[in-house]
Amino acid sequence: MTEPTPSPLQPMPEDWRRALAVVAHPDDLEYGCSAAIAAWTDAGREIAYVLATRGEAGIDTLPPAECAPLREREQRASAAVVGVREVEFLDHRDGVVEYGPALRRDIAAAIRRHRPELVITLNHRDTWGAVAWNTPDHLAVGRATLDAAADAGNRWIFPELTGQGLEPWNGVRWVAVAGSSSPTHAVDATDGLERAVRSLLEHRTYLEALTDEDPETYVRGFLQQYTAAAGERFGGRPAVAFEVFGR
Repeated sequence: MTEPTPSPLQPMPEDWRRALAVVAHPDDLEYGCSAAIAAWTDAGREIAYVLATRGEAGIDTLPPAECAPLREREQRASAAVVGVREVEFLDHRDGVVEYGPALRRDIAAAIRRHRPELVITLNHRDTWGAVAWNTPDHLAVGRATLDAAADAGNRWIFPELTGQGLEPWNGVRWVAVAGSSSPTHAVDATDGLERAVRSLLEHRTYLEALTDEDPETYVRGFLQQYTAAAGERFGGRPAVAFEVFGR
């Protein structure tokens, strides 16, 4: 019995101007998503990053107090490569981010500050394609982001935010989940792929701790394989795939 042929991925919605990307750690967006970010900023769209942690528990050889500022600097440099100027950190503890009202409130506050039409996050499910186990931080932040897109528009869920001058924002029209095993849409990565490579290479300290392979060889190989796999369902062009939830 043959496997069913996956349906083609649809182009991402285009009628938006502002997006907010919310993930757990430095480098989460660079592992595949930044080629799409580069294409969007080239088109004049405004994109900001919000990270729940500073990735301070991510390098075994560096104590968190040394690691956090280093990874923050690498993330800001990485974002700049793809045209993103605003990078915020929520300072939840790396490795032990908890899903719950505190995280939802912090993300809802960020959504109210930036007032995006599109919110981007990372795979919030238990596994990566039923092959590798996902991390608790990704699960917590991805799920909280999906919920906070609605929380941001409800003045009665976190009323203290209004007192801080953050009026409700009910303008989020889509939440796009990168790294999903059930993608529905995609962005052509052709023009943004080289900058995606350079963007991930800005995480040099992390990459050198992660692999003994030459960092550029590792990064280029990973991103080419990642975007080629999505491109098989997007007309054969390198692509970044998303699972898109409308609101």
